Amino acid sequence: MSQAAYIRDMMSDPASDLATGPSEVSSFYSNLNVLLTGGNGFLGRLLIERILRSCSGVNTLFLLLRAKKGKSSEDRFEELFDDVIFDRLKREKPGFAQKVRLIEGDVGQIGLGLAPEQRELLRATNVVIHGAATVRFDETLRTATNINVRGTKEMLRLAKEMPNLKAFVHISTAYSNCVREFIDEKFYPPPIDSDKLLNLVEILDDAPLQHLTPVLLGKYPNTYAFSKAVAEDVIRRNDHRLPVCVVRPSIVIATSKEPVAGWINNVYGATGIVVGAAVGLLRTLHCDPDMIADLIPADYVINNVIVAAWDLAEARNSNINNADSSKNPEIDEPPIYNVVSSCQKPITWGKFMQQIEDFGLQIPSMLCIWYYCFKLNKYEWVHKMYAIFLHLLPALIVDSVARIVGREPMLWKAYKKIHKFSAVISYFATQQWRFNNNGVLRLSAKLSPADQNQFELNMDKFSWSEYNYHFIRGLRVYIVKDPLHTGPKAVVRYARLRLAHYTLISVLCGIIFWLLWTLVRFMGI
Repeated sequence: MSQAAYIRDMMSDPASDLATGPSEVSSFYSNLNVLLTGGNGFLGRLLIERILRSCSGVNTLFLLLRAKKGKSSEDRFEELFDDVIFDRLKREKPGFAQKVRLIEGDVGQIGLGLAPEQRELLRATNVVIHGAATVRFDETLRTATNINVRGTKEMLRLAKEMPNLKAFVHISTAYSNCVREFIDEKFYPPPIDSDKLLNLVEILDDAPLQHLTPVLLGKYPNTYAFSKAVAEDVIRRNDHRLPVCVVRPSIVIATSKEPVAGWINNVYGATGIVVGAAVGLLRTLHCDPDMIADLIPADYVINNVIVAAWDLAEARNSNINNADSSKNPEIDEPPIYNVVSSCQKPITWGKFMQQIEDFGLQIPSMLCIWYYCFKLNKYEWVHKMYAIFLHLLPALIVDSVARIVGREPMLWKAYKKIHKFSAVISYFATQQWRFNNNGVLRLSAKLSPADQNQFELNMDKFSWSEYNYHFIRGLRVYIVKDPLHTGPKAVVRYARLRLAHYTLISVLCGIIFWLLWTLVRFMGI
């Protein structure tokens, strides 16, 4: 099957969206203006596509974008719609571009970097979806705070200026409270007051702030989770009494169905593990295979965001019309949605990786560097032993040969980065959290049959086996950039890699045996 044919086959049938009647959620967005931050990110692109396709009656979609990596906001905006995930949108809604409007700004700046005329234009916004964030776990505290905390505060200030605002959806993370074993759909005390953190960032230079960072983080594993916890406190305080809610996804992975099965454009988190193992670079991970891997397909997150805005507006209208609304707790406590898989469809890391291995070995890539050999190690010392013999020792041999033949050694540097990445992942792969997602289930039950069909929230009917079949193919097509038609050649090449793998293992075993024998003779044993 060609790559183009695969993508077409994996796209959902557009007729199925209308199979059970009109959509209340889609109708809600008709003639509304939506402001989206983080539109150039993974979830942002999916939100843009889904709103413009499934909620096509929307009046205007404002995209807040900033210049980045030498590209202006206009350049990034023009490149945005070249992505394959917009192919279905272009086919079904060819006039969608007329509804999209670029707003140049930066959530990391005071005032969002908005010009006065742009700020005035955004007063017409009805729905705000705040998804902009830095998701790097090793980000400096200053940058993480400016984007994740200050950005949220500035967005709320902007929302205050919107007289017809119906909903403000803040995308957080299920691990914003990862210092707790059980995470309910409620707010928890922040690790530090948001205003105090912002003041610290403003008055301290880089060196003292970096020195203070471990103290501030405490039990938090990284600046991402820490800053997201503080950002939630900004939402909770919500001094302006805006209609707000929080969507907390767990570990986001490729799409399940919408707009195409298996699409992803980054190697963060679990995706990086799968890609690293598939190409033969990653061979060991400090991970308890019996722990639940709380992975969530991206389109479930997108569905929840879109539906949450609708529900928030519906609840607000109901409260306004209710003479006894002062006693309604929903006004005082913004709703939170834990978008997780562990409540309805739990899967362990071991079972997840076993399915990935089974499907992956059926379609090896032409771009595999080495033969697949991957092990999840519960104990850190065992993982480190594996890393020495399966990562560092082969890297030393390969780089030595590269120097001899006059090529640049690269493998040792690559493994330094891989070990840094895997050390971050191990925190989430060796611990267990329990979540409550009753809010998501309530939201799903509230939907009409048409909306339950179009905006799937409940994972009861979800199949990990079916998902992983498409997931591994999506990684091959979208991340590794290896079209599926190379399959037969890849199988032949992979057989050669397997022979080379076992040959190298034999050589390494011989070297180890010789070293041990030499040591025994030297010690006179």
